[in-house]
Amino acid sequence: MKIKTLLAILLLPVATWGQTFTLENEAPANPDNKPLPCHPLPSDRQVKWNETEFYAFFHYGMNTFTNQEWGYGDESESTYAPLGKPDPEQWVTSVKAAGMKGGIAVVKHHDGFCLWPTATTTHNLTNGGGQYHNVNIAEEFAKASKKHEMKYGFYVSPWDRNSAYYGTDDYVTKVFIPQCEELAAYGSDQFEMWFDGANGGDGYYGGARTTRSVDASIYYDIPNLRAKVHKIAPDCVMWGVGDEARWIGNEQGYSANTCWAMGYSETGDMNGWYWHPGESDAKATNSGWFWHSGEGIKSAARLFQMYLETVGRNATLILNCPPDNYGVLPTQTVNTLKELGTMLHERLAVPVYELDESTAATDYAKSAQIEVSEERTGGNYGIANLTDGDRKTYWATDDNTREASITLTWASAPTVRYLVLQEPIELGQRIKDFKIEYTQNGTDWQELAKDITTTVGYKRIIPLNGSTENSYGNGYKVRAMRITILDSRACPLISNINVY
Repeated sequence: MKIKTLLAILLLPVATWGQTFTLENEAPANPDNKPLPCHPLPSDRQVKWNETEFYAFFHYGMNTFTNQEWGYGDESESTYAPLGKPDPEQWVTSVKAAGMKGGIAVVKHHDGFCLWPTATTTHNLTNGGGQYHNVNIAEEFAKASKKHEMKYGFYVSPWDRNSAYYGTDDYVTKVFIPQCEELAAYGSDQFEMWFDGANGGDGYYGGARTTRSVDASIYYDIPNLRAKVHKIAPDCVMWGVGDEARWIGNEQGYSANTCWAMGYSETGDMNGWYWHPGESDAKATNSGWFWHSGEGIKSAARLFQMYLETVGRNATLILNCPPDNYGVLPTQTVNTLKELGTMLHERLAVPVYELDESTAATDYAKSAQIEVSEERTGGNYGIANLTDGDRKTYWATDDNTREASITLTWASAPTVRYLVLQEPIELGQRIKDFKIEYTQNGTDWQELAKDITTTVGYKRIIPLNGSTENSYGNGYKVRAMRITILDSRACPLISNINVY
């Protein structure tokens, strides 16, 4: 029947064909004149990961009881013997008081000892020593994080100096991937799984006591690993070996002033071809990654500086706070974290557990009269989006614009110290260079923080005096402030401006 109908149409006079077929433009309409994306773009899970901003590292395990940083893998299971009942809930509430939004618990380091009752090896806490060895750290940490509405995930070392299988084809299929699947099953809402870059070397290896090397880029079967973990925990970013987020290039708690969410190391690469945002791992304490007797913690002021140089430079900060041999964070650590939380709250209005909103820093951008050099035609891309607190809305210019300015003016000049800018990264990282100027009399303009205003990205926090080390200072009494975007990869977009 269909063939006969088609033949009948084809036999019609050509002049009548136009009466039978109507050609329509099927190009997608853009009635809101939405800006085109500037590639590369992040995945949804990478955006959610970036929104976590500041979170904790908890290095705890066999090394806590051997006074080592890297165990060899031949440690007796009974050496793991907590002196008290490990309390992951105390870990979680302590870092929440510092303004953190989540944490990563180290549940397997290079020594291969696992802090959950895994089916993959007997080298785990079920064979530990003392009264408190059976506390399932993975389970309790996930439970505490959910209770206190904190994001969470696990560090699981790809390198295993204990396993006889390591370096063979069986290790990945019988040990490593099954361990990752076991950990993912502790919560489908995990935000990150952490894989260290140390891969291969000398070790116990089931008694072989030899050196084994692997090519990490292919050995761990990363595509299959990602697929299996994402099937269980779809928002879990695979850090390091998993290649969904990058090491920033140091362990000192800083990113470069220019930081792209593509490429590698501290600066990234504007021309990188895929989204590869940076994470900075740093120690809050003055010793190793694991707890060591007699260690202290850096000052709250130094930790605040780290925050400015990571979260404030388009990276995230994972700050290590190691539990001691009782399985809790030491009192000195807890008190310093509270002090840091107060600083973040009172200087940058970071929401902090148990601190009242009335004591938060005042965002003077909300009371400013704002003018812009240009607003994008069509759609909702106006000035109001700059201060509505919604990262999904944004101010935009027209497509052919690469330079633009935003001017904030106050009726009574406030004293300010920090400027915060954000781009809607779902449409790509765009801004390459900008400058900040202020005036006290409305006529004479002076430039601020001249040498550190380049990229923006997810978040940029600029100390207006140009110093991250002594950022608070006396501040500047300003009648007006002007942000000029000097160059951009595509039409500039700003989702939020805050002035503190």
